[in-house]
Amino acid sequence: MTDDMAQGEQRAQNARRADRIAFVASPHEQAQTTLRKLSECYGGVPFDDADVVVCLGGDGFLLETLHRVLGRGIPVYGINCGTVGFLMNPASDGDLREKVRKALPSVLHPLRMQATSRSGERHEALAFNDVFLFRQTRQAAKVRIEVDGRVRLEELVCDGVLVSTPAGSTAYNLSAHGPIVPLSANILPLTPISAFRPRRWRGALLPSTASVVFTLIEQEKRPAAAVADFTEVRDVIEVRVQEDRSLETILLCDPDHALSERIIAEQFTA
Repeated sequence: MTDDMAQGEQRAQNARRADRIAFVASPHEQAQTTLRKLSECYGGVPFDDADVVVCLGGDGFLLETLHRVLGRGIPVYGINCGTVGFLMNPASDGDLREKVRKALPSVLHPLRMQATSRSGERHEALAFNDVFLFRQTRQAAKVRIEVDGRVRLEELVCDGVLVSTPAGSTAYNLSAHGPIVPLSANILPLTPISAFRPRRWRGALLPSTASVVFTLIEQEKRPAAAVADFTEVRDVIEVRVQEDRSLETILLCDPDHALSERIIAEQFTA
């Protein structure tokens, strides 16, 4: 068992021993209806007093919740009340506490983005899905890519480029034709978005320890924005991305709906 798995299992055990549940729900009607129903059955405690957070909504709201619990050591159990809900557990009848006790933990580490804008301002943000650059105008962006201090691609002409976590590899990364990566692989996909030159470049698989630097070429003529989950920085000139192993959060999944299994199964979906 890896250190991540052991730590995740310990936190999951803490959740299984406790009955103190905090409920958070997106504003959508289905999530709010489910919130009222579960609150009547199980009560609920304030967020800061909880041993486990039950998140009601879709993947976007779950990402917000993961950011909210980061550093608190509180596992999150998601129930799908949204559209896709890839990271969520399906809504079903049954004892919620028993489901939490039986849930399997997945340890997630965020990417840390450090972006510098043309004005000289520096911005930091974390991402559990991905960090990506995207052109702001009709003209393609030009990006130099450096990995661990070595220039690997002198000039990528593209709509954008992204670095994904394994958990986020089935999201924007997959839509951009990037590879799906198992949670245990310790690999970060680096994927171009509509690459124009070099036209046949399909990206790379990097070790999770890699430090990636994107430098914007012709920044004034070809402005680009950088995005880390739901944080956006406009007019960037340089963006640094690296996984932050000092931070983690625990996602709880039903045994028959484990996140690692869903990621593998997604590779066999037509």
